[in-house]
Amino acid sequence: MKYSFITPRSKHLISGELRLALFFFMVSIAMVLLAYFFLAYKVTRFQEEHDSFSSNMTHLEESTGALSKEINTIESEVKISEEISTNNSVIKESIRNLFDLVPDTITLNRAELDEKSLILYGVTPNKDTYEFMLHAPLRSIFHRTYTSFYPIANGWYNFVSTNYLEDESALEVVE
Repeated sequence: MKYSFITPRSKHLISGELRLALFFFMVSIAMVLLAYFFLAYKVTRFQEEHDSFSSNMTHLEESTGALSKEINTIESEVKISEEISTNNSVIKESIRNLFDLVPDTITLNRAELDEKSLILYGVTPNKDTYEFMLHAPLRSIFHRTYTSFYPIANGWYNFVSTNYLEDESALEVVE
């Protein structure tokens, strides 16, 4: 005698629905683990890149400091060269003014120019020409002027004029 109208099915320990649920749990756990390992890898790479950038930044800061020192050195050298150029142009202008000061009748053989003195060697037709045409302008520029005359065979005079400045304010007047 049969008590059921359907044929009996075999019963499994794990049913189809449980199998499906376990499959989804396993896939979910696998996805979580993959996400964890991916993020751990990315964190490790980020830490390596951070260390690399940090060491690179330290190196760049050292290079920047060295370049800054080099720029300061170059700027100081530029200032020195500008000062030298200015001094050269001032000396050039002073020499030009000196030669403009000498009249045509007086011939200069040699001129020695220092910071606070000027020594002129030359030839003049007579003492009065020197006195009025060259000595008067030199006296107005320099504080002390001394001149020595030496007669030569043709009646003219060799002269040595030594002129001195006593302070820096007089140099500004000359320039």
